[in-house]
Amino acid sequence: MKSKDISLPNVDFQALADDFRNLNPNDPGAWPLAPRIAVLVGILLLALTAGWWFLWSDQLAELEQREQEELSLKQQYLDKKRQAVNLDLYREQLAEIDRSFGALLKQLPNKSEIDALLIEVNQAGLGRGLQFDLFRPGQEQIKDFYAELPVAVKINGAYHDFGAFAADIAKLPRIVTLNNISIAPLKDGGLLSLDATTKTFRYLDEEEVARQKKPAKGAKK
Repeated sequence: MKSKDISLPNVDFQALADDFRNLNPNDPGAWPLAPRIAVLVGILLLALTAGWWFLWSDQLAELEQREQEELSLKQQYLDKKRQAVNLDLYREQLAEIDRSFGALLKQLPNKSEIDALLIEVNQAGLGRGLQFDLFRPGQEQIKDFYAELPVAVKINGAYHDFGAFAADIAKLPRIVTLNNISIAPLKDGGLLSLDATTKTFRYLDEEEVARQKKPAKGAKK
């Protein structure tokens, strides 16, 4: 079989151009077919563009926003589900934190015990053969739930005795720290002089805690 040649229809562009010339805008019904089709296509494109601009774009933006909200809600659900699954573990951890905090709090003396603690610090130095040239408690500094009492000390003695004194301080049942330590040789006797700030702490009683909270409430107002 011989294949038939398929030829494209000849388009008379000159005739189409003539159809668009001398159109009467007051009588569209008399226009040739090509201009009428072109105007209908233009109206359709204009309608689609107007619909996109005034209606569909807002709806698409709202749809995107709703999708983001859906993702956020799903994530919140997963987070809360994870928390619910681990709730017992969180409670155990909270109870352990409470126990640890209680144990630390017991290491802080109250107001009536602070003098006895200072005596223990002094006795720890004397027990190691150290000589106190200075033992001066400073101004107490009030924190959230505890008070910090710095004590300026100047002690004379041998280097190893200083180390033993620091170890004895660390073994006390109450929290005591040595800060700003400076050691210098004495002029005679081959001994050393240690300058430091010993800090001890005590917890605030209920009345002191209440006084601490009052300024905070006043500041919020």
